[in-house]
Amino acid sequence: MKNIFFFVVCILVQIKLSAQTKDAVKYAAMVNADGLKSHLTVIADDNMEGRETGTEGQRKAAAYIAKHFKSLGLKPVSSTENYQQLFPLKKDSAVSAKISINNNELISGKDFLIPLSSNETNQFNSNTIVFAGYGINDNDYNDYEHIDVKEKVVCFFSGEPKKNGNYFLSTDGMSSAWSRNGVGKKLEAAAEKGAVGAICIDLMQKSFSEQAIRRNKKTNVYYPSEDNNNKSINFAYISHETANLLIGADFESLLDGVRNNKLLNETTKEINTPISYNFNKYSETINASNVLGMIEGTDKKDEFVFLTAHYDHLGMRDGKVYNGADDDGSGTVTVMQMATAFAKAKKEGKGPRRTIVFMTVSGEEKGLWGSEYYTDHPLLPLEKTSVDLNTDMIGRIDTERKTADTLNYVYVVGHDKISSELPIINEGTNNENTKLVLDYKFDDPNDPNRIYYRSDHYNFARKGIPVLFFYDGMLKADYHKTTDDIDKINWPLFEKRAQMIFFTAWEMANRNEMLKRDKPLPEGSR
Repeated sequence: MKNIFFFVVCILVQIKLSAQTKDAVKYAAMVNADGLKSHLTVIADDNMEGRETGTEGQRKAAAYIAKHFKSLGLKPVSSTENYQQLFPLKKDSAVSAKISINNNELISGKDFLIPLSSNETNQFNSNTIVFAGYGINDNDYNDYEHIDVKEKVVCFFSGEPKKNGNYFLSTDGMSSAWSRNGVGKKLEAAAEKGAVGAICIDLMQKSFSEQAIRRNKKTNVYYPSEDNNNKSINFAYISHETANLLIGADFESLLDGVRNNKLLNETTKEINTPISYNFNKYSETINASNVLGMIEGTDKKDEFVFLTAHYDHLGMRDGKVYNGADDDGSGTVTVMQMATAFAKAKKEGKGPRRTIVFMTVSGEEKGLWGSEYYTDHPLLPLEKTSVDLNTDMIGRIDTERKTADTLNYVYVVGHDKISSELPIINEGTNNENTKLVLDYKFDDPNDPNRIYYRSDHYNFARKGIPVLFFYDGMLKADYHKTTDDIDKINWPLFEKRAQMIFFTAWEMANRNEMLKRDKPLPEGSR
């Protein structure tokens, strides 16, 4: 009897799996070239003005995507407005910038420059400027060891030292966060030590270019830092000529030392001279948005599969429109068409077990802003998010790929990270259905192109969520050019790649368990 029962169970399971496979094939057929082209013709049209984040073109694209989600009957995610999660960007204009040293007023743009987006309206005064080498406070190197900067102004060089010709403040032998991330970490160190303000001498910025001066009168939109835990202070860059007047005869030898990455923590000194700083700016808030819609699952509706792509691009420059048909119109319309297919399945009683969230984000071209905002302000629990399948450029053929499979491949990133189950599922569904060559060329975080860190999947990965990123490899040819237009799309290959992602999503939404999180995150960062 036990054998008969086991046999019957196996037959029933096989029948169920076969039915699921037939269902997947049926609905995958809706993710086809005709549907993709219908949406891409709109998304990559000149009317969208290049979809630059924070512009009317981006808002038009968001409205089009939201309208499509609504037409399918997708459920809005809680706390969204017309399917959109708004996130704030800033745009600054300088009102006034004044610095005087020893009662001599400096000239803005000639003697100093105050970066708009890195400073808030503020003022400070002090009678002492302290030269603090590189301005580094680290266990392995400390410019503050023998100085007191409380209620004083700190002056430091950009960059960081080396020992025996090698960087030593990072674990990878590269320059560390003390210089790689600009002056932010140094300003935090100065603030923690009680400094009221700072002056930075940039090794590469002997004087200030017209472009730099213009950029610091009015900024483009930028993503404001939300890390309120980090103390910071206002600062200014000064020209080498001004630094020479301030520091005196030692300046040239110090500058030579910085050029050679020498240790400077024994050359700190106090300069007893009054300094006053007064900076005022006007900040405007401009909202951008992520567009989300979801199909609620059945027995596992409190677990989530995310299908993402970025819908923004580069906008307009010198009157020319950057339509971004491949980057990332192709990913955007893939998400839209997968939503069409899954919605049809839901209406016909073949809906997913897990809730599927279709999310197109903006701000990717600016620095992954939209996905950073979502993962820092999640609308659904990250711990219940099984996977993010991210699509960014799948409509073209890599012009540098010189192999026989150029019409049957896709690059996959993330397959061997966070979850050991990612390649098993993705390769399994691909082998059964689409039979693309899955190329892992760009999946090494140390690859010089750093593709692992360059699209929106990264912000899910940094939160420990398994990710797969699908990509065609276009880094040359029409990449970020006005020629990235719809006429360059390879429709048969585009359709095949999009269907492969659909099959993978179908399996991940219907399997018994969420993906394991059994592999470590890569140690690198953006």
